[in-house]
Amino acid sequence: MIGAGLLLGAVPVAAHHAFSAEFDANKPVHFQGTVAKVEWINPHTWIHIDVTRDDGEVERWMIEGGNPHNLFRRGFTRDAISVGMEIVVDGYASKDGTRRANGRDLTLPTGQTLFMGSSGTGAPYDRPR
Repeated sequence: MIGAGLLLGAVPVAAHHAFSAEFDANKPVHFQGTVAKVEWINPHTWIHIDVTRDDGEVERWMIEGGNPHNLFRRGFTRDAISVGMEIVVDGYASKDGTRRANGRDLTLPTGQTLFMGSSGTGAPYDRPR
């Protein structure tokens, strides 16, 4: 019994992160881009978008959303966002400077805005405008 307990204790555990561990509430982002890929996976949905900078260079950004179940309850569907669609994203940049952001709101070409669900402890409640 003790041996089994020790073995189970050695198994790595994937912990869910707090918003403030990876994202900076003082670094709001707002950009328009073209959807390149959508991942409906747990524990977070990821939307990959290509954003054209002012100098014409295209950057690929990864936008973290809430888990698929919660997003579906908020009005998202698997068909709501498709590759090639132009969207607007409001959210918060990653602390490490990579092209990742925690999504707050996503605006579709129809003008409909969907809440992406900033995640975890420390996520800001207000809009980054």
